Amino acid sequence: MPTSGMSGTAVNAVARRADAALRRMNHARRVRRLAVTVQYGVPRAGLPGRASLERWARAALRRAADVTVRFVGIAECRALNRKYRGRDYAANVLTFAYPDTGRTLEGDIVLCAPVVAREARDQGKPVAAHFAHLLVHGLLHLQGYDHEENRKAQRMEALEKRILGELGYSDPYGREE
Repeated sequence: MPTSGMSGTAVNAVARRADAALRRMNHARRVRRLAVTVQYGVPRAGLPGRASLERWARAALRRAADVTVRFVGIAECRALNRKYRGRDYAANVLTFAYPDTGRTLEGDIVLCAPVVAREARDQGKPVAAHFAHLLVHGLLHLQGYDHEENRKAQRMEALEKRILGELGYSDPYGREE
């Protein structure tokens, strides 16, 4: 028994709380400042709210950031994808990074609500989990990650899986390890 007079169970509980507090403190330091602007180009019903978006963003970001998250429909997403990427379809997520000033990361993440909902349904996963995954995916792009080459794709996928695991979601690619 510890000399403080506390049982081993009580000491372990205190240690777990201290560890959790330290993790929260270290996590809070990762992103000193986060500004999330949310825009809805489609009805809000069933879409994640600001608190969820901020929680997901804090998990994915490694520096201060000003990010706009815009929920759009098929037509707007298709038009943006065609104009900026030369691809004539509505993507699930689009990332637009502003020039890096070295201080605050800035950019826009566009989430196509109907595409995300359809994909979640087709993949048998909760819609919120899929929105979380795609926001994390977009924010990793904002930070310079890409998946154009196999090795880079593996690194990005591993980060997505780790971040989503920290958020309590399962492997977004459906592979259990």
